[in-house]
Parts: sequence; C-alpha cells; structure tokens
Amino acid sequence: MRIQHIRNATVILQYAGQTFLIDPMLAEQGRYEPFAVGYGEQLRNPTVELPMPLEQILGGVDAVILTHLHLDHYDEAAKEAIPKTLKVFVQNERDADLIRADGFLDVEVLTAQTRFNGISLIKTQGEHGRGEALLQQMGDVCGVMFKHAAEKTLYLAGDTVWYEGVKREIDAHDPEIIIVNGGKNSVQGQGALIMGEDDIYEVHRAAPGAVLISVHMEAVNHWLLPRADLKRFAQHKGFDAKLLIPEDGESHIF
Repeated sequence: MRIQHIRNATVILQYAGQTFLIDPMLAEQGRYEPFAVGYGEQLRNPTVELPMPLEQILGGVDAVILTHLHLDHYDEAAKEAIPKTLKVFVQNERDADLIRADGFLDVEVLTAQTRFNGISLIKTQGEHGRGEALLQQMGDVCGVMFKHAAEKTLYLAGDTVWYEGVKREIDAHDPEIIIVNGGKNSVQGQGALIMGEDDIYEVHRAAPGAVLISVHMEAVNHWLLPRADLKRFAQHKGFDAKLLIPEDGESHIF
C-alpha cells in the first residue's frame, strides 16, 4: 500500500494493485474566492500550489472516490482534467446525478458491500461539524473503509469531526491505518467542520494500535491547526509515534 498526500484532502492511494484518486481539488493556487466563514478571508483558494504536475497526479489512476462534492474535494479543475471514462465512486444518488451531469460515464454509489477489482469499499458515516444547523448547512458526507486480504485495513474518515459514529466504524472494522482530515477548518461562531487535535487524539484512543495520517491541512483559507502545532500536541499527549503529518506530495508505504 502506498499513500501519497497531494494537497488538502486529495490523496493518491495504491491499494491491492489499484490506484485511487481521492477527493481531487486540482486548481492552481488562488483560482477560487475564499470561503466566507470568518477566517482567512483575505486568502484565495487553494492557498498553496499543487506539489506536482496534473499529468503526474492523474497518471495510472483506476478510479476516483468523491466523499462529497464541496469545492475543496471536487473542483472545476478536477472536472476539467479527469477523463470522463474513469470509474467514479460517490456517496449517494444525488451526488451521482451531479457527477453524471458533469459528463462522467461510469458512476457508482458506495454501499456497505461495494467491490472494485477484488477490493471491498465500505461506505462509512461522518458528521461535517457539530449541531443541527451546521450539519444541515454542510450536508451529507462519507468516508470509506478499504479491505483486501493482501493489505492492511485502511479507514479514510473523510470530512468528519470525532463523534460516536467514527468510534462505531473503528470498533466494527479495526483499521490498521486511518487517514483523518485534521486541519480544524472552521466556521466562525459555529465551530470546527473537521477534526482538530482533540478529535485526532480521540481517534488514537479508540484505535491505539493504528497508524494515523493527518491530511487536509494548510491548503484552504479556513484552516486553524498548523502541522507544527499538531505535531507538538501529539508529542505532549504521547502518540506522536503513531501519527504521520505528511507535507504536500509526501508518500508513505505500508
């Protein structure tokens, strides 16, 4: 298994002989307006460049996974660049209809029993913030559990905070590697939309043997948790040996 963090939530996963492009935000630095959330609104998105050319990111991809369709997980640049014949997995029929309307020809909704070339892709639950008002505003999200007899079980948590549903997924599947979106991106006055340091620590407590990989950091205007601060927090809490915080473009093999 090879996990390459590209930028923000975008990851290239090589798993059981297949290559997945996950949550592609592929625009050049500064293409989009800032998110109007009360933080960093002087910065255009994405706030940093891609670490490699688009051709390198897209080369050899077998399937795309979109955990949801917010701009920082699926943008105009991705719509333009990704071949329309590639397999695309989405979380629900609403997203499937939107992706088909963008011209993609092979779109499938993830379930608890999805299979792709021998790999189990299990849709997992998530909550994109806390409180009914914020959850309604942010909409549905999902994660994915990857399973194959020749690989470690990988849990891609997606855009979620720590809550009981994440613990249930960990308890049910016992993942050995967990990718969390950990930039503590927030809406002013309404709180975090994804995991921050305390959430990530709770994930570690629920799965103390798992390797955690924190992505979705330092790439769009409303992140609040820097990589360096998360590293110091993990050292203070004593789980830094179980936490990877990759730079953009960095890869790890398991």
